[in-house]
Amino acid sequence: MDIAELNERISQQSAFVDLLKSEIGKVIIGQQALIERLLIGLLANGHILLEGVPGLAKTLAIKTLSSVMKAKFQRIQFTPDLLPADLIGTMIYNQKEGNFSIKKGPIFSNFILADEINRSPAKVQSALLEAMQERQITIGERTFKLEDPFLVMATQNPIEQEGTYPLPEAQVDRFMLKVKITYPSREEESQIMRQYMGGDEVPVNTVINTDQIIASRKLVNEVYLDEKIEKYILDIVFATRNPEKFGLQKLNDLISFGASPRATLNLAHAAKAMAFIKRRGYVIPEDIRAICYDVLRHRIAVTYEAEAENLSSENIIQEILNKVAVP
Repeated sequence: MDIAELNERISQQSAFVDLLKSEIGKVIIGQQALIERLLIGLLANGHILLEGVPGLAKTLAIKTLSSVMKAKFQRIQFTPDLLPADLIGTMIYNQKEGNFSIKKGPIFSNFILADEINRSPAKVQSALLEAMQERQITIGERTFKLEDPFLVMATQNPIEQEGTYPLPEAQVDRFMLKVKITYPSREEESQIMRQYMGGDEVPVNTVINTDQIIASRKLVNEVYLDEKIEKYILDIVFATRNPEKFGLQKLNDLISFGASPRATLNLAHAAKAMAFIKRRGYVIPEDIRAICYDVLRHRIAVTYEAEAENLSSENIIQEILNKVAVP
């Protein structure tokens, strides 16, 4: 593989990333990490779970992304009375013609915002997560392929847990990234206030289409991943399962179970997408470290001992990154 030639090709074809960021930046003030993670999910064909308090532009971010791409967008508010049919569609009986017809649900879009996913019971969550995994929906006897690209961004409210149905670990594992959103800085919030006091919507231009995203995904897969980087990814993941082998005996009593093989694959895919966004044809250790928290924070279960010490999965990831040798 000619790395120089690949690097040049990716540098040219990833030029749209700056245009996307620029257009989204007209509407979303700050939140650069969120915008970057949305692009990583899009380019690496993964889904995103967002955790943050209300009012941090989660809905606006994915809606703006669909606008700058001229893609279909649907926001679905998850409520306790939501049914799987409200999500995927159902068979409707036509009394006049005496037959059944299929009415497709809102899931048939490019971008799905599953707002407060933990407000709905398990059967609705399962319907969505099956669609995420299989990229298809079965209604009656017919199976339909979902749109391509297909990106689900689900949100969770961390401060209000009454009347919620927490996502099981096996379902949470289907999300490539879990991103935690924090408050904007004082300067950013001042800028937000000035921009939105006028009441007018900020117009954005369409700078890319869905076909270009699909073509870019093929190029993302070509990003060079050196054997030393592969070993680094494996060391990080295996340190969550067998910390004592990496000189991290103190983590044995803090980890209930470590990251799954899906974490290894997602870490590699996300790192390649990160390299593409940075307009490079090869992955470097900083790409792994930058995306590591988002890929692993929902895949490491901590014990009661860890919770008693007020330690989270992020503290464990930090310990692992500090200990595992960087190539």
